[in-house]
Amino acid sequence: MKLRKERFERRNKLEHSGGSPRWMVTFADLITLILVFFILLFSMSQIDAEKFQSAVSSIHTNGSGGEPASSDKANENKEQDLLLQNVKTYIKAHHLSSKLTAKRDERGVVLVLQEAVLFQTGKADVLKNAEPVLHQIAVLLKTIPNDIQVEGHTDSRRISTYQFPSNWELSSARAASVIRYFTANEDFSAKRFISAGYADTKPVKDNKSPGHMKENRRVEIVIKKTTSS
Repeated sequence: MKLRKERFERRNKLEHSGGSPRWMVTFADLITLILVFFILLFSMSQIDAEKFQSAVSSIHTNGSGGEPASSDKANENKEQDLLLQNVKTYIKAHHLSSKLTAKRDERGVVLVLQEAVLFQTGKADVLKNAEPVLHQIAVLLKTIPNDIQVEGHTDSRRISTYQFPSNWELSSARAASVIRYFTANEDFSAKRFISAGYADTKPVKDNKSPGHMKENRRVEIVIKKTTSS
């Protein structure tokens, strides 16, 4: 009994002394655990935000998240190179090299015909002698599903007639005449074609000599990169 009484008295002294009560220690531990928990949640949210921002930046930079964009571009370039090679092979095989040339730019593969092949100077009616050339081009285009843009171009000399008040009307009419031949004589759907007249705004040479002017007077048949739907 004496020992038990001493323990009771010692415990009372501790509780009433300067030390913290037991419930206070337990409460402090709980608060500490809650604080650690929220710190962990905050850290995880920051990591996720950084990952998200990184993914968004990657999409903006590459178009679709990195490698696929560059891979698609490389595949497109290969397809365009192959198409240009096939077109040049066709031109050579059908003895068309003196009538048209082929090149490639950001629009697609481009067939270039000089004015003298298709039209009289200042006119927009397709010459009869040009029809066999356009027929051979039509045979080629029927093997390719892409949309086609036909562009008329002139040199910088001014024209002012009742039919063509300016080079805008002349270049547009020439592009339309070529498309009309394809749709009326070669059984093409009009939906495949786009017509454009650029007058003298897109010269290939500087218009400072007759030879340069001759090169600027042309029709370009653009096999566009995108295909018909």
